[in-house]
Amino acid sequence: MQDVLSHRKVLVTGGTGSFGQAVVRRFLAAGAGEIRIFSRDEKKQEDMRRHFADRRLKYLLGDVRDYASVRESMHEVDLVFHAAALKQVPSCEFHPMEAVRTNVMGTENVISAAIACGVGRVVALSTDKAVYPINAMGLSKALMEKLLVARSRTAGATVLCATRYGNVMASRGSVIPLFVRQARAGRPLTVTDPAMTRFLMSLEQSVDLVLFALAHARQGDIFVQKAPACTVGTLAEAVGRLFDNRAPVEVIGTRHGEKLYETLVSREEMVRAENMGDFYRIAADGRDLNYDMYVEAGEQQISASDDYTSHNTRRLGVGEVMQTLQGLDFIRRELRGEMVEDLV
Repeated sequence: MQDVLSHRKVLVTGGTGSFGQAVVRRFLAAGAGEIRIFSRDEKKQEDMRRHFADRRLKYLLGDVRDYASVRESMHEVDLVFHAAALKQVPSCEFHPMEAVRTNVMGTENVISAAIACGVGRVVALSTDKAVYPINAMGLSKALMEKLLVARSRTAGATVLCATRYGNVMASRGSVIPLFVRQARAGRPLTVTDPAMTRFLMSLEQSVDLVLFALAHARQGDIFVQKAPACTVGTLAEAVGRLFDNRAPVEVIGTRHGEKLYETLVSREEMVRAENMGDFYRIAADGRDLNYDMYVEAGEQQISASDDYTSHNTRRLGVGEVMQTLQGLDFIRRELRGEMVEDLV
C-alpha cells in the first residue's frame, strides 16, 4: 500500500467526516504526496487544518452537486475516494430529493470529472442499507452503486469501484455514542428492538476495506469486508456494563426506515461473489441489453444461495462486544472521564 500511495495526489470528497479523517491519517503515514479535502463545511475544514497541521493537506470548498467545482478539484489527481454523502436515515426520509442530489447526482459528477481528468482510480463508499433498501438513504445508495457499475463499462482507463460496509462503531450519528451518553448520565439506554442485529466495524477496518479495494479493484467491483454482528440488546448491555449503568433498558420500538437485520451481500450477488479471505469481491454484472437474459433465461444458483446478513454472520456475545468496544479510542477516552464531543 505504501507503493500505491507514495507521492500520489489524492482527493477525498467529504473528507472532514469520520471516515475522511481516519483515512487521511493512514494516507499521511503511507507517504501520500498531496491529499485534497473537498467538502462544503469551512468550520470542519478549519478544525481539521488545526488538528493535522500538515502541509500535504489541501482544503477545497465545494459541493459534489456542482460539477464545475468537482472538476476543478481533480486537476492532476491520481486517486479519488468518494465519501461525501447524506447518511442519516431520518433526514433522507423527510428530504428524499436531497439524498438523490447528493448521493446519486453528486456521484455522477465525481465519476464524470474523474474520467474527464484521467484519474487512475475512484473508490466510492456505499452501505449495507443499499441491499434490499427500504428507506430513502438506502435507495439513493443503491442507485449510486448501479450508476457506478453502469459507468464502469465505458470508463476507459479510470477504474471505478465501490466498498460497502455496515455501521461504523462510534462514528458520528451512530448508536454507541448515544448509549454512552445515557450510561454516563445513569439514564436507561433506549433500544428500538433488542433482537435487531447490526454488523460491527471500526473506523480502521473501514479504511482497511477501502485500501483493499484500491489495491485489488477491477472495473465495477464492489467490495465487502466480512464482519461479526451482535444484537442491539447485547450492545446496550455491553455499554451498560462498561460504564456501570444499572438502569434498565427502555424499549422504544422500531423507528421508521429501520430493518430487523442488515444485508451486506444479497443472494443474487453471492452467485458471482469471489471469496477473498476477509473480503468478498462482487464482480460487475457483465450482461448487456439482451433481454433474453432478463426475461426468458434465469440462474438456478440464485435460488440455492443465501444472503450474507447480520443475522447469519458470526454473532458476538456480551463479553466479546465489551472487548471490541474497549478497543475503540472513543470508548477508552470516555472511560477515562473525557467528554468526547467531536467524533472522528
